[in-house]
Amino acid sequence: MMLPVEIIEKRILISVLNWGMGHVSRSIGLIHQLIQQGNIIHIACSKNQKKVYQEYFDTVTFIHHDDYPFEFGGKGNFGWDLFKGYFKLKNRMKKERKEVETMVNNYSIELVLSDNRYGFYSPMVQSFFITHQYNLPVPWYQRNADRLHKKLISKFDSIWIMDDSDSRLAGKLSVSGNERKVNYIGPYSRFMLYDINEFEKNNVTVLVASGPTVYAQQLVDEVLSSTKEKTLVVICEEGILVPIDFQKVVGSWRAQDEILLSAQKIISRSGYSTIMDVDILKCEAEFIPTTGQAEQIYLANY
Repeated sequence: MMLPVEIIEKRILISVLNWGMGHVSRSIGLIHQLIQQGNIIHIACSKNQKKVYQEYFDTVTFIHHDDYPFEFGGKGNFGWDLFKGYFKLKNRMKKERKEVETMVNNYSIELVLSDNRYGFYSPMVQSFFITHQYNLPVPWYQRNADRLHKKLISKFDSIWIMDDSDSRLAGKLSVSGNERKVNYIGPYSRFMLYDINEFEKNNVTVLVASGPTVYAQQLVDEVLSSTKEKTLVVICEEGILVPIDFQKVVGSWRAQDEILLSAQKIISRSGYSTIMDVDILKCEAEFIPTTGQAEQIYLANY
């Protein structure tokens, strides 16, 4: 099985899930590594994803690729939200498989990488699925979701898990037993692009309001209504409402990186991409899981 470090001078096509921007964030470290190894990168992405990638890469080829049609009600009923959109999502994945074939042919692609996009693979070239969840943290009555998950990822030639082989960061989510297709590639973060030792920690606490917008706003409202932090910076999307008493940072991810690299403490959702960031940054952290999101609840407790 091929590991990222073994991929040299290949023409690579990659696309990542649009569940918030965490998958974009964690893919930056991996894409940077692949570029350093002489690979030619093609990123299939939406307009919003492209805007972020352009801050980090100027040698990649961008191909417009529509998001998955997620709709979130904001009440923590993720299973119901996904069920309601099941047929739209299924149709998008079916269409996506045809789009991948066209991209592979048009750009002479030799390797396809999919970060949690189940339909983004090609039978013509090796296709790798990138995740941190080999197992979904679902209750017994939702086990069919885990079975479907494993069935879909079995269509890929290999599965890369962004964790160490001892499941240090993701716990039971990344345990795969003796599954022959699985390789543990370690944690990845966009902060791998920086020399962490060049940044001194200050006395600032940073609230990172990420994920689907409705839940990001809920986090801001929850934390800022009860915080006693005197030096707190809020990093969020443009549309998130933040009281004027607090510094709000939006826009450039590179500018946000400067703040996070020097932060003493980070408050955030317990998304796995943020957990990997904190592992790299070596700062204090407070994780607040999104209501109803089983994965984040498990990771926060773990």
